Amino acid sequence: MKFDSHKSIYLQIADLIMESILEKKWKENERIPSVRELAGNIEVNPNTVMRSYSYLQENNILENKRGIGLYVDTNAIENIKMIKKEEFINNDLPRLAKTLNVLGITVEELQTLLKKVDYKL
Repeated sequence: MKFDSHKSIYLQIADLIMESILEKKWKENERIPSVRELAGNIEVNPNTVMRSYSYLQENNILENKRGIGLYVDTNAIENIKMIKKEEFINNDLPRLAKTLNVLGITVEELQTLLKKVDYKL
């Protein structure tokens, strides 16, 4: 896995896991790889994966079932969408608004452009 130097590695791993859940590669109530297994697969320190898993547990995306492992939480998809929506509103939207303003692109033009890339409003 290639990492971006502008974001903590554990958060990038958490993003990868959330993406896998949204794409239904990992389904709700399904057991996920162990810390060591995932760390070996993506070639990072197990402590980094543990930090990612802890972050995801705190955000009710993963749940620890004592003695049997970590599972995708029943409400993981809704919780991920809330987190991603908040990130978009706080981080991406201000940058997008600034870029639209600098380039003189109106909201109507943006809607037309989005439709051209098969985005359904």
